[in-house]
Amino acid sequence: MSRANAKSALAEVAVILRSLNDESAAWVERYIPKAATDGIARTIVALGAADTLEDAEKIAKFNRINREFVASAVADTQADLLAVTQNVDRRVKQAIRQVTADSMRANLTRGINGNRTLNADILQRMRKTLGSAVDTGIVDSAGRRWRPEVYVEMVTRTKMAATNRESTVNEAVGRGAYYGVISRHNAIDKCRGYEGMIVKLTPDAPGDYR
Repeated sequence: MSRANAKSALAEVAVILRSLNDESAAWVERYIPKAATDGIARTIVALGAADTLEDAEKIAKFNRINREFVASAVADTQADLLAVTQNVDRRVKQAIRQVTADSMRANLTRGINGNRTLNADILQRMRKTLGSAVDTGIVDSAGRRWRPEVYVEMVTRTKMAATNRESTVNEAVGRGAYYGVISRHNAIDKCRGYEGMIVKLTPDAPGDYR
């Protein structure tokens, strides 16, 4: 694999990653606010200010707390997803440099200097190295390894759920509702001990509730 071929391959990777960054940023900007709106609408229905979710969505709007929260959630999620593509970009570049150097060193010391043999060996090593790099492409702060697609799914699911939950609480507190009731779903795990429990939505709410 010549220097020109490697440079061309890296340029193509860069184009793909830029496209992924643009797509993910647009997706986050559209769906994180949607998760917040859904939380607000459900609060409006729960408090009896609207009969249906459709009616609630028509009157749902972000209060000041939720506006700031959603803007922060969008920025945080976009940064998390950008880190994935930056990591992949770095790993690809490292892999190409490392594999090329390792192959040249290993073959030249054995007296092998034919381009065809070198190219075949470099490509074989590259497939193996890049494959393992992609399989364990992300290492989080806890030291856990994630495949990029699993990590992205985890990030978006977690952020969407957190946005929905926080916007629900913010809207309820903004309307003077300081308590919630944990729903019942006949859970069979430890959640069953919390079903039906009344909880505070803010620590300052009066009463002896969690």
